[in-house]
Amino acid sequence: MTDHTALLVIDVQNDFCPGGALAVADGDAVVPRINAMLGDYPVRVFTQDWHPADHSSFASQHEGLDPFQTVEMPYGTQVLWPDHCVQGSDGAAFHADLHTDPADMVIRKGFRRGIDSYSAFFENDRTTPTGLEGYLRTRGVRDVVLAGLATDFCVAYSALDAARLGFGTTVLLDACRAIDLDGSLASALDQMRGAGVVLQGG
Repeated sequence: MTDHTALLVIDVQNDFCPGGALAVADGDAVVPRINAMLGDYPVRVFTQDWHPADHSSFASQHEGLDPFQTVEMPYGTQVLWPDHCVQGSDGAAFHADLHTDPADMVIRKGFRRGIDSYSAFFENDRTTPTGLEGYLRTRGVRDVVLAGLATDFCVAYSALDAARLGFGTTVLLDACRAIDLDGSLASALDQMRGAGVVLQGG
């Protein structure tokens, strides 16, 4: 651990935990693990999915289509999701047991209606930035460690972008949980390894 390392806590929100609208199996199990290590990092950034109620990634906005089907958007193929993490809703709130006070910054993503945002760094067009890279650079961060939900979507996209931007990148698999949609976990792990992301635990 160095003064140049940031912990990125990805989307530990009610809708991604058991009982939520897009629940990740065992998702709340990451909370104690994350809480226990917050004090180990000099920079801590939390991300929060933050969608308008009519977000284009919601299946409810596409007549005749169901959650987990895909559509083509201007930026590529988009999985359609159940309505989740709607701005200001209880589902969008961080899990009640997650220690959020240590967060130096909270990045909200997915707030533009027409484009989804899995990564903490970019929206799904892979070019529109969230501002996280600039923040980390100004804090002198060189390495990032990721934990949270879900391994195969927002964590993986964030890790791949971090590596692409030149940050040393580690994913703590025992502090993540996956959706695993049609083999998405295996694919995400392969992509991360291929990009030089260090995968720990699991």
